[in-house]
Amino acid sequence: MSNKIFAPKGTNDILPEKIALWEKIESQAKNIAARYGFKQIRTPEFESTNLFERGVGDTTDIVQKEMYTFTHKGKESLTLKPEGTAPVVRSFIENGMASAAQPVKLFYLTNCFRCENPQKGRYRQFHQFGIEVFGAEDASSDAEVISLAYEFLRELGIKDVIAKVNSVGCPTCRKAYYEKLKAFIAPKLDKLCDDCKNRFDKNPMRLIDCKVETCKEHIEGAPLMLDELCTDCKDHFEKVKTYLDCMGVEYEVDPKIVRGLDYYTNTAFEFIPKDSTKSQAAIAAGGRYNGLVETLGGPKTAGIGLAMGIERILIQLEEQGIEIDTEEYTDLYIAPLGEGAKEIALKYSTLLRREGITVLTDVMNRSLKAQMKYADKINAKFVAMVGEDEADKGVFLVRDMNTKEQTEVPFDKLAEFIK
Repeated sequence: MSNKIFAPKGTNDILPEKIALWEKIESQAKNIAARYGFKQIRTPEFESTNLFERGVGDTTDIVQKEMYTFTHKGKESLTLKPEGTAPVVRSFIENGMASAAQPVKLFYLTNCFRCENPQKGRYRQFHQFGIEVFGAEDASSDAEVISLAYEFLRELGIKDVIAKVNSVGCPTCRKAYYEKLKAFIAPKLDKLCDDCKNRFDKNPMRLIDCKVETCKEHIEGAPLMLDELCTDCKDHFEKVKTYLDCMGVEYEVDPKIVRGLDYYTNTAFEFIPKDSTKSQAAIAAGGRYNGLVETLGGPKTAGIGLAMGIERILIQLEEQGIEIDTEEYTDLYIAPLGEGAKEIALKYSTLLRREGITVLTDVMNRSLKAQMKYADKINAKFVAMVGEDEADKGVFLVRDMNTKEQTEVPFDKLAEFIK
């Protein structure tokens, strides 16, 4: 019987050989966010359960089925965050950001947690890059958010991904639409899945998004929100499309994009591989949420945002055969021969690191031949060898690992030589 302990189901170790790729993607995310004027925010890994019940919506799969919730000392109910928007909205309200210069533009790189059946692209712990904009109600803000996602994916080299956009209306036009939709669905309700039955009264538009095949068949032909928009919502959506056109963002209108969260109003969108037939294929998704800040106790504030799954981006890079240069190099390896030489190696390793140089040295008592093999494996640009003869002369014998040329370099000139 094995006594090994394994990582929890639905979680993954990110090993050293993969970290460079993760850091490259995260660095690119930070870079493009900065170019669009976003500032980073970090929120706690867990929040009050009430935040997600009120913010995400009690009819959503997230709240009903997927949250990791626990009670602190038998009193306070807390939840590991299943998504990034609600915590950022909570912070926006709590920290008085409504009084800051508008719009407030924030981005995050965060862990999220959902208790669901793990599969490719869906994990119980996953990672998101997200942005949120507060205070901008104009359609140009919607287009800019979608454009950021489009440019980010383009710069990573990910191809054949399209933005699918829709409008889910506002509370005014949605009320009339719900009555029309419910009238269509009511005669078929007993044939639908339990989730659809539960959503029928509180959020019937979610039925349009049901992934159960039998439900899709019965809901086919149902009225769509896009056909029932009020004048203001229709005008807003037309402007979003106009702005996307002028920004060169490739998109298509998909009236069945409704998203799985209750807080969306007006624009909703997903970035999906063009050839995908999978129901969980979205790489990035988001939308406008003009009522969410008020719902969570803040002042009336327009909002829009998006989130991207880092794991899903990695899947696309792999499936499309896109290689991002992540090769790492060591500036210098100091190879000592003998105990006295080891003291010299340790001394100058420390001094050179203070100069900002990446330095490794032998801590395994290897032979020179073994040390040279190791230096090659870690992509050392230079190897500085030091034995008794070099110590007596006060020099390192430095080998350029690219040209194989060797040069004697005085101890106090090594940093200058390497740089």
